[in-house]
Amino acid sequence: MKKKWLIILLIATCGIFMGLKLQIDQLPQKKIPGSSIIYLPSGKYLKYATFGYSSLMADLIYLWAIQYFSTTTIPNRFQYLDHIFSIVAELDPHYLDPYELGAIIAVYEAKDLELAYKILDRGLKKNPDQWIFPFQAGHYAQMIEKNYKRARKYYKKTMNIEGSPPIARRLYAHAAFKMSDYQTSWNHWREIYKQAETKRIKKIASNHLYRVKATRDIQRIEKALEKFKNHYGHYPQSLSKLVKTGYLESVPKDLDGQSYVYKPETGQVKPPTIPWKR
Repeated sequence: MKKKWLIILLIATCGIFMGLKLQIDQLPQKKIPGSSIIYLPSGKYLKYATFGYSSLMADLIYLWAIQYFSTTTIPNRFQYLDHIFSIVAELDPHYLDPYELGAIIAVYEAKDLELAYKILDRGLKKNPDQWIFPFQAGHYAQMIEKNYKRARKYYKKTMNIEGSPPIARRLYAHAAFKMSDYQTSWNHWREIYKQAETKRIKKIASNHLYRVKATRDIQRIEKALEKFKNHYGHYPQSLSKLVKTGYLESVPKDLDGQSYVYKPETGQVKPPTIPWKR
């Protein structure tokens, strides 16, 4: 009987809440910017007011938020984006979808990457066993922000969570390469190559190893070429001249044992093939 009354009370509370929301939503947005959001109480308050049914309230607010943030006629709707999704997180910290969607809205609609990271960080803090949050943050850092340092940090967090996908390590190795940390990139791609269970992954790792080695080799050759030119006033006719003059111990070969392509007129050095076409 007690449970029955609690359910009735909860329904009544939800009804009052939604009724209030409907009335607030009708207020002119120009007069009260963000009015449909600023009157929401904190998630901590609502959690006590729902009498143990906070997950249901989280669902209601989440569904309302989807409709609200998709209403393009409200120009200032993203101002309280973090506030709304933080309330949902307090009501039901293990409700995973709102973290992901909140970050998506922040990135693609509000154009606020920092807010997306904040929402995903909150999701990881409340759900440390969920690799999807740092993985999604790493994706945004790499693909949108082009911040490989941040991407590398998030991919490392992803790798350290049990059950994370193998691709996280490949993305980590790629981010290390983009940061010019060639040794770390090489070490990880080598392990990926050794542990590869399919020919496809083995080939991917091999191609990245080729690129890492070629990049390091060419940088070393170019450095020697500049020293030669500064001394003699021109580039050598062949790379072997760098060895004879002591600027290189030996002329490196690519991962396949082929010679690098050298143009003495310009001092340009290139790999003999494109890694992805090997």
